[in-house]
Amino acid sequence: MNIRNQIEMCEKNTLSPLATLSQCTKGRSLFEEKCSIRTEFQRDRDRIIHSKSFRRLKHKTQVFIAPEGDHYRTRLTHTLEVAQISRTLARALRLNEDLVEAIALGHDLGHTPFGHTGEVILNKLNPKGFKHNEQSIKVVEYLEHSQSRIGLNLTYEVKDGIMKHTGEKRPETLEGEIVRIADRIAYINHDIDDAIRANIIRMEDLPKDCVEKLGKYHGDRINTMILDVIKSSLENKEISMGEEIGYYTEKLRQFMFERVYLNSAAKKEEGKAKYMIEQLYNYYLYNYDRLPKEHKKLYNDNMSSKEDIICDYIAGMTDRYAVNLFKDLFIPKAWEKY
Repeated sequence: MNIRNQIEMCEKNTLSPLATLSQCTKGRSLFEEKCSIRTEFQRDRDRIIHSKSFRRLKHKTQVFIAPEGDHYRTRLTHTLEVAQISRTLARALRLNEDLVEAIALGHDLGHTPFGHTGEVILNKLNPKGFKHNEQSIKVVEYLEHSQSRIGLNLTYEVKDGIMKHTGEKRPETLEGEIVRIADRIAYINHDIDDAIRANIIRMEDLPKDCVEKLGKYHGDRINTMILDVIKSSLENKEISMGEEIGYYTEKLRQFMFERVYLNSAAKKEEGKAKYMIEQLYNYYLYNYDRLPKEHKKLYNDNMSSKEDIICDYIAGMTDRYAVNLFKDLFIPKAWEKY
């Protein structure tokens, strides 16, 4: 009995004509025999979940650097919230849930320590620049490795969705578009939640017209946005918010940039994080031989520059690994006589 064939037939009979069917994937860079149980997109999802890069997300900053409380979001919990919203939208629109889940779980694998702060400083330091979505592709193509393969060898559609979850280029699938909009819904709302918990803003500070239209509480706002995306997408046959809800969502996002992302106590440690990353980058630039041999072994084509290899190493670090490495390299240790 081939269970995968049954699932593929179920997709064909039940999903929207606009959905991306797993049996119609454009495939992988390297040929692999298909699984008898899982579809191609299910395999991609599983490979991402079992990767080391995915596990490291639990110790990477979302917004608040080194928060004291246990309830602040990390890059991992952000990723899980994006996946949940994406699956809700895909199910309602009869699109491929497995594809959106794989894209959502993999979309931030290339994110740096200390959140966007790390991305900004690496973009400044590397002559070629640095973008976390492009880094996520590098992770799944060759930085993430196991005993059996170099890279995760994901399908074309999953990599396309990961690459285009942000930026000007649009995904080729509606499932990729879902993750793109779910990412924004997730971070706007959970960052409000965290900012209120941290006493950076108060509930009363939120724009009153946004509260009236979107809802006062976290769950109410998410529900309003999701319902609007479903309604608008069914009417227009493309993934989008309606004009009114889209306007108030963007206004709320701009409020967060003004009050939290750029000008708040949440950013008070940002300068230290930038300094640490810059010092680590320069250290390895002038002490390239000190990079771990396991990391340098990943580059056997001589196509990657020294700067790229150093950026890849730093981008893969968790917040605490970067802090401990900085201490080890730059902070004098107490002398002991043995």
